[in-house]
Formats: sequence, C-alpha cells, structure tokens
Amino acid sequence: MDVTDKIALVTKDPTEEVVTNEELENLFKTNSHPKHYIGLEISGFLHLGSLILTGFKINDFIKARVESTVFLADWHTFINNKLGGDWEKIRSVSKYYADAFKLFCPGVKIIQGSELYESRKEYWLDLVKFAKHMSLERAMRSLTIMGRTEKEKIDLGQLLYPPMQAVDIHAMDLDIVHAGMDQRKIHMLVREIFPKMKWKVPVAVHHHILPGLSEPQTSDAEDSSFTKMSKSKSGSGIFIHDSDDEIRSKFKKAWCPEGIVEHNPLLEISRHLIFHEFKEIIVERPSKFGGNATFASYQQLEKEFAEKKLHPSDLKETVSKYIIDIIRPIRQKLVLNEDLSNAIKQTT
Repeated sequence: MDVTDKIALVTKDPTEEVVTNEELENLFKTNSHPKHYIGLEISGFLHLGSLILTGFKINDFIKARVESTVFLADWHTFINNKLGGDWEKIRSVSKYYADAFKLFCPGVKIIQGSELYESRKEYWLDLVKFAKHMSLERAMRSLTIMGRTEKEKIDLGQLLYPPMQAVDIHAMDLDIVHAGMDQRKIHMLVREIFPKMKWKVPVAVHHHILPGLSEPQTSDAEDSSFTKMSKSKSGSGIFIHDSDDEIRSKFKKAWCPEGIVEHNPLLEISRHLIFHEFKEIIVERPSKFGGNATFASYQQLEKEFAEKKLHPSDLKETVSKYIIDIIRPIRQKLVLNEDLSNAIKQTT
C-alpha cells in the first residue's frame, strides 16, 4: 500500500480534520507503522457514535498499517465522576469496552490508563513538568473536553484532566492522536506545549461527531454537544444492545423534516456510517411511490432528499435496515450480563 492510499484511508469520512496534512504525508513517507491512539472515557452503553463510527475510523487506520490503540481512560473516568466514581464499576465496564473494541476492530491494542501509569514511573514527573507550562485559565478553558464548562462547580481533581490527557500522549510515544472534534482543544494544547518540552509532536486527526436523533437545540457550530449522540439520552441514541424493533422505533421518531439537510441525523448517519461500509444504498418502496431507488453516493442521496424526491419515512426505513445489519452481529457476540447492565443504568 502506497502513501497515497494510506492518506486516503485516514482522511475519508468520518474524518473532518487533519492537523496537518503535510505532516501526515511526511509521517507515512518516513514511518511504515506509525503509532496511533484514541482515548475514551468509560461510561454508559456503547452506541453508534462511541463504538461504530469510532470503530470504523480505527479500522481505517489499521488498514493503513498503523499500530492502533484504544486507551481506556479509567482515571479520567473517575476524575470526571462517571459511573458514580465507583472503581469496581469502572473496572467492570472497562472490560465490556475492551471486549467490544477487540470484536469490532480486530488487531487493535487495548491499554488501561491505570496500567500505563503503573508501568511508567516518570509519568507523574512529566505531568508536573507539563502543568508548569499550562496556566490555570487555560486549564479552565479546556474543561469542554470532559463535557464541562467554566461556569460549572468543579473540584480540584478535575483540573488534572486536561494535562493528564496531554501527558498520556507523550507517555505512549504516539505519532497520531485521534478523537472527535470535541477533543480538538487538547490536541492544539499538545501541539503548542510539546515543542517547548522537546517532546515529539503528533499529527492530530479529528472525526465528525455523530448527532443524536432529536431536534438540534442550537445552531452553534462550536458546540458539538448540541447534536452529539449521548449515552445519557436513550431516546436520541442507537445503542449496540437495542433490539431490531427498538432501533426501528427510534428511527421512526427521529427528527427528519422533509427537504431539510442541515443537522439531519438520518443523512449524517447515512454519510458517515452506511456509505463508509456500503458502496450504495437501496431504498425499497412500492412502484406507486416511485419504486426502488439506488444511490451510489452520499451526494446523490442528499440531493434527492433536499429536492423532496425522497420522503423522510423512506429514508428512516432504509437507514434502520442498514444500521440493524451493522449492529446485529455485534449484539449477538458481545455479552452484556444483567448485573453489568443494571450497574450502567444506575449511573447514566
């Protein structure tokens, strides 16, 4: 596989930004197996965004012969009060996450935060050194990476979250750091401070944030939470363990106004998930309503919908069918026992 093919894999949807493209090209020219990671908090049930979209992008890296790691950030989970800050629950759900990504992304490496810190004695020294380059004001502005704002009441421990996330990257000696667009601030912080410390500066790859199924509450493009599929909003998200009927029901109720393209969750799921895996989308409908229609590209699908030639109900039914086909084999193989399921439900 040549450099051009590798870059095409890394930059295809759902990738939204690479910082920078020139650095990525140079990396592939000089390193045949660069090291990549994506870090995840361990919280609720996995869904289309947290496992499927993320997993598709990880698989793109693996196909590009990149050594890929999923970093399960158990300490960050504890700091951010997820799963009630209960270490036993965090450990249990960590295994569920690890099993899911091993199943969906064959060849991926799993690293626990606590394992990294125990194995790297100099981590805490590096953390202090990094923090010396970071102002309190900058730490407060970075709280959005953990779903917090400067206006919220936070504890001192939560201020450790941004510098820890940055030092994780150095500790794993990474060449490529990968996250959703909501994590962009930390990667820009890394690119600013690492050169001052003479640490390797990684390429940053940011993927699109998959929206929830409910109507957007704001048009603020800087606020990724306005549409983000959330583990805490069961009605607006498609979860890995939803039954086929539950998936169909959620899509039927999804926000999808006729002819509206912007922030339309059905179109975004089509673009970033279905067309990622399928070369075409076939809409099945009776002949009296136009008969079956085949779309060979997302652009074609979007155009037909915008021109009101494709009805929302037909799009919903079609998206349901393809998403069920993607989720069903994972749901069948990924075991989630009742105790673990109840533990997650009690804390989300």
